[in-house]
Amino acid sequence: MRKAELAMAVVMGSFSLYLMWKSAELEIGWIEDEGPGGGAWPFWLAAIMLLSCLYIIVNWVRRASPVARSQDVYMDKGTVIAVGLVAGSLIVTVALFYVIGVYGALPLFMIFYVRYLGRHSWPVTAAMATITPVATFFFFDIALRITLPKGLPIVEETIFYPLYKILL
Repeated sequence: MRKAELAMAVVMGSFSLYLMWKSAELEIGWIEDEGPGGGAWPFWLAAIMLLSCLYIIVNWVRRASPVARSQDVYMDKGTVIAVGLVAGSLIVTVALFYVIGVYGALPLFMIFYVRYLGRHSWPVTAAMATITPVATFFFFDIALRITLPKGLPIVEETIFYPLYKILL
């Protein structure tokens, strides 16, 4: 646990520095009569993340937290398998985005994750597999007006025609 905590703090701190550097290519301060610049939010969020990582490293050196003192194994075999299953299923889901679309891949992922990994009942699984793509549709396509990949237009696009007519 101790080594993993330090490794993650260093990796995330490095990533924070990179994000701060890239977001500083845009204005990070206040622009007169406009508000915060385009890089302000990512820059300052990354700066807070960097401070958090530095705090973790200081606690690690001082052995101030239970995790910083722990000599336990970070991940046992069962945890590695579980993380591998989730990571693998997410990779397959993203790969399916351009074949069957986001709204076709999300229900499949939710069925796998909720029913088979989470071992929940079929009613809970069906609810999650239905609610997730619909909520995603409302958030991206309707609220943000960002069209997500829809895959095969004959199958998936027709499902959302009634929602488009009502909301747009």
